[in-house]
Amino acid sequence: MRFGCCLNMIAEGADGTGIEFLEQLVSCGYDYAELPLAQMMDLSEDEFGKLKHCVDTSGVNCEVCNNFFPTGYRLTGPDADMEANLNYAAEALERAHRLGVKYVVFGSGPAKNVPDGFPLEQGYQQVVSLLQQVNDIAHNLDITIVIEPLRRQECNLINTFEEGCRLARAVDRENVKVLVDFYHLTEEKEPVEHLLKEGKEYLRHVHFARPDGRVYPESIEEETYQPFIDALKAISYDGRVSCEAYTHDYGVSAPKALAFFKKYFR
Repeated sequence: MRFGCCLNMIAEGADGTGIEFLEQLVSCGYDYAELPLAQMMDLSEDEFGKLKHCVDTSGVNCEVCNNFFPTGYRLTGPDADMEANLNYAAEALERAHRLGVKYVVFGSGPAKNVPDGFPLEQGYQQVVSLLQQVNDIAHNLDITIVIEPLRRQECNLINTFEEGCRLARAVDRENVKVLVDFYHLTEEKEPVEHLLKEGKEYLRHVHFARPDGRVYPESIEEETYQPFIDALKAISYDGRVSCEAYTHDYGVSAPKALAFFKKYFR
C-alpha cells in the first residue's frame, strides 16, 4: 500500500496546485503526490515545465491527479459540448501522462452536476457516453479514470460508492474504475458492506480524511475508522491511499497522518 497527499487541499500559491508543499511531503516520507489536473491545465507550457521539473527532481512521483474537469465545463445538461469536453480530456490526460500519472480522479462535481429541470437519467447517460470515449484516450496513455462519488451537497449525480460501481458497469470499459472517499462515504452514511460487495472488482483508489472538519487524521480513537479499514483489508486492497484533507500546519499534521496510515492500513 502506498500513501500520498492531495496537495491542492492545502495550496497557498496562486496556481492552486499546492506544489509548494512537495518538498515537505517528501521529507515526511510519503510515497507520491496527488496534484489537481484542472489547475495544472491553467498553467502555461513554461509554467507546467517548471512544475514537472520540480516533481521530477523531488524524489517522488505525481502518481495520481484529482480535479479532472474544471468548474466551467458542462458535462451534463443542454449545454454539454461533447467535442469540447473530449478535446479538453485529451489535452489534460496528455499532460498528466507527461508527469507519469497512472490514475485520474473523476469527481468534477460542478461540471458533472445535472442542471435543474434537466432529466437526471439523461444527464447520467451523458456521463456514461463521455466516460466511454474518455476511456479510449486514457487507455492509450496507460491511465485509469477513477469515478469519485461525492456527497449530495457537492453534486446531484453519483453520491455513493455503490452508484459509482453502477456507473462503471454501465460504462463497461477497462480503464474506468472507482474511488472510495471515506469523507464522502461517511457524509452519505453509506455502509461499508457496499465496499465489501463491489470493491474487489472496481476499487482502484482511496481518499481519506477525518470527517469532522475534513482534516488530517491522527488517531484511531478520534472517529469510527476501523470498519472501513477492515473492509479494505477484507477485499485485499493494496493500492494507493491519498490524504485529501485540510490542515493549517502541514508540517505537524502530515507526519501524524502518515504514521496513522502505516500503523492501521498496512
